[in-house]
Amino acid sequence: MLPAQARLRRRPEFTAVVRSGRRAGRPTMVLHYLPERPVTPTPRDDAGTVGGPRAGLVVGRAVGNSVVRHRVTRRLRAVVLDQLDRLPPTADLVVRARPEAAAASSAELRRDLTAGLDRLLRVRTP
Repeated sequence: MLPAQARLRRRPEFTAVVRSGRRAGRPTMVLHYLPERPVTPTPRDDAGTVGGPRAGLVVGRAVGNSVVRHRVTRRLRAVVLDQLDRLPPTADLVVRARPEAAAASSAELRRDLTAGLDRLLRVRTP
């Protein structure tokens, strides 16, 4: 289970990452990565402090029925938790499952997430 401070929760947070972040497509998922999240204070925060990298999952109906979606969500949550320490403390990540994720094993999901993060975190030199 992802700790509460490591989760994206509200729609504007997901929207900001998807619209402003970089994207990497893989066979079972699409990763959206925003290295610097906009710091906006909320009533529950301490003036918008940054608590570490956050991640959110999007598993839509195209993936399958409720049972399949929940299975994919559990597998993705475990895989993301293992890779979360690779992200900088100010980063946000949204993982959107593709329909192919329904038939994928945890190892395949882990491979795709790792490859996608490798691509997104690669430092570009001019």
